[in-house]
Amino acid sequence: MKPRARFKLNFSKGTAIEPQYRLNREAVIALFVHGCFQFGASMSGLFLNLYLWRLTQDLAVNGIYNIVVFLFTPVAFALGGWITKRTDRMVTYRLGIATIAVFYLLVVIAQGKVAEYYVAFAVFNGFAAGFYWTGYLVLMYDVSNESNRLRFLAINMVVFSTAGLIGPALAGFIIQRNEGLQGYILTFLIASIMFVVAAIVSFRIQVSPSRHKTYHLRLMGLLMRRERLWLMGLIAFFVMGLFQGIMLFLPNILLLQTVGREDWVGYFGVFFSAITVATGFVISRKAKKEQVRKYVLITSTGVVLGAAFLLLEVQLWTVMLFMILFSICNPLVGNSLTSYYYRLIGRLPLKGQLRVESVVMREVFLNAGRVISITLLIVLSKDLHSIWLPIVLVSMAVLQFAIYWLIREEQPES
Repeated sequence: MKPRARFKLNFSKGTAIEPQYRLNREAVIALFVHGCFQFGASMSGLFLNLYLWRLTQDLAVNGIYNIVVFLFTPVAFALGGWITKRTDRMVTYRLGIATIAVFYLLVVIAQGKVAEYYVAFAVFNGFAAGFYWTGYLVLMYDVSNESNRLRFLAINMVVFSTAGLIGPALAGFIIQRNEGLQGYILTFLIASIMFVVAAIVSFRIQVSPSRHKTYHLRLMGLLMRRERLWLMGLIAFFVMGLFQGIMLFLPNILLLQTVGREDWVGYFGVFFSAITVATGFVISRKAKKEQVRKYVLITSTGVVLGAAFLLLEVQLWTVMLFMILFSICNPLVGNSLTSYYYRLIGRLPLKGQLRVESVVMREVFLNAGRVISITLLIVLSKDLHSIWLPIVLVSMAVLQFAIYWLIREEQPES
């Protein structure tokens, strides 16, 4: 009995969450709200690109749509940051949820005319997404701390991906069971309802107006010259954006091209999200903030290896293999880099008062990378059969190794 008791005690110590790593009430509510939001976003966002593809059969339309979104998202971040400083991050957060709900209601109303006015819809989507993510990124910083932030981000990825398990499958099922494009319209309507639910639940998070209302965005150039580690962190997000921009819309089009059915795209989305959930759970238990560079090296190797198979041929098996490796690697590099950047923010002058401006600058660099890679893709690749498509994808994947040299293991200091 005694050896068995000792085994139980040791097992308990190995699995219990220590107090400094536990999440507070507002962190849990924030995760729930983000889960509701992501459920709607995984239904609508994934299939909005496919909707445009069905309407136009033009890769350039999808590329230009995403370029416009990523161009206007930083503008919304800058405006959202000003609103956050003047009021509170929850005002910007709820404004983002509300505008995204309105956006998809407009898609429902416009239906096929979305293809005619896709640039205007992209501008609206860019502003809506910018407001939402300004509020949420600042909120993530506020409801976590240096001890539990990597765990919070990992659980956030689990919630994000679990919602992504259900959303694409449900959307694919609805689309396949309805004639023409009516399934898409019903999907966008359900997504709008989920955004409304997220907005209502968000009122359970306490408003905490900023005591420091001065918006220091105009000083960011000076700060970049003085804070070299912070600038290198921003460049790391630029490099990540080079690969991420393509990955936000191209894989689902490739899947649709190889399997020919929206419901299968949704089911494969469930499979990839399940892999991400499992990876996120492991990160929440095992990841250490001191090993960020090691994680970046592992994930960069994984995505390059997966992308290299697409050079052989763009077939279902190569797309699947690439997406499996990406689903494993993406949450690890994303969480590690975000946690590292939040630590850098905490060591900037004014002790956390520049968190809003830092979030805005992060988005500027991230979206600059996204815009450049998508532009390169649509200029070189006229269609899905172009040899340049996998070449651009592999090139952007190889560039991810640069992140390894842009970040530092040691505790960053100003």
